[in-house]
Amino acid sequence: SSISKGSILGDKTRMENLVKEEMAFIRPSPSGDSLGGVARKTRESIMLCEATGFDVILIETVGVGQSETTVHSMCDFFLLLKLAGAGDELQGIKRGIMEMADAIVINKADGENVKAANTAKLDFRRALHLYPPKESGWTPKVLLSSALYNTGIPEVWELITSFEKNSKENGYFEENRKQQNKFWLLQSINEQLKQSFYQNPEIKVALEEQLQAIFDKKTSPFIAAQQLLEKYSKL
Repeated sequence: SSISKGSILGDKTRMENLVKEEMAFIRPSPSGDSLGGVARKTRESIMLCEATGFDVILIETVGVGQSETTVHSMCDFFLLLKLAGAGDELQGIKRGIMEMADAIVINKADGENVKAANTAKLDFRRALHLYPPKESGWTPKVLLSSALYNTGIPEVWELITSFEKNSKENGYFEENRKQQNKFWLLQSINEQLKQSFYQNPEIKVALEEQLQAIFDKKTSPFIAAQQLLEKYSKL
């Protein structure tokens, strides 16, 4: 099952160790003009990894907001990773990302940061109660972890496997994947239509003409758009 995560594997040293494992495969995805490090081919890469036998797929984003929405549409479990004592609590209490999260993990819950982490845990628990129930029937949990001391991570994995078991039993797992496939079908059509439209030589010329007409106040953006679309449909 594909899993969205913050950086649950921890620091660079841990990642360097993991990449040496024969059964693990790590691939950074250059984002290009895609927001938040989610490349256009991430979805296809997930399907390829599943087809070749990988049973756990982790998708990591940089956490800028819109990228999380994209990742949510291609994963089975959405894990939101937060920090305590860094002003991250208030930033995290955002309706969009909080509603998507199936679990929240407060990382770096060690040393002098333990008290702040526990406070953040309570704050996030209260915030989660403000949101409507999930279609999956799952109640999001808040956990603590420390990548430095390798604590709390087994509990996170246990939570993920529990979610998978529950969602497969109540049918949500399969239904969610069906809806994701529908989303990506429509998304692919939209992307290809848009690319075909803007790369068409005749449309490029007509677009510049319509833009100039708008600048000269000879037409409106809405009429110009309609005329461009009509022209494209006849090509």
